[in-house]
Amino acid sequence: MFSSSSARLAAAAALAATVCYSAAAMAQEGSGSGEIRRVDAAAGKVTIKHGAIGELDLPAITLVYLIDASLLAGLQPGDKVKFTARRVDGQYVVVKISK
Repeated sequence: MFSSSSARLAAAAALAATVCYSAAAMAQEGSGSGEIRRVDAAAGKVTIKHGAIGELDLPAITLVYLIDASLLAGLQPGDKVKFTARRVDGQYVVVKISK
């Protein structure tokens, strides 16, 4: 038989697992490599032509990503890059990028 505190502990664990699953479902993340086609620091956007990114269900494509302008320092069209992107609320955001 479960004590009241054991039942509360089990319920808390189940709730924590649900919250972790929900957070993962809201923001998917994947890594890829490609070539920068356009940089728009003022708008916080970068266009990258890249191969398929399975974690984001993206085929090989040229796509405009949102990006923090500070991550664009030293990057220009034609640069080969590796990057990590997230899909949050239907938008793609580069969170890491390097040459």
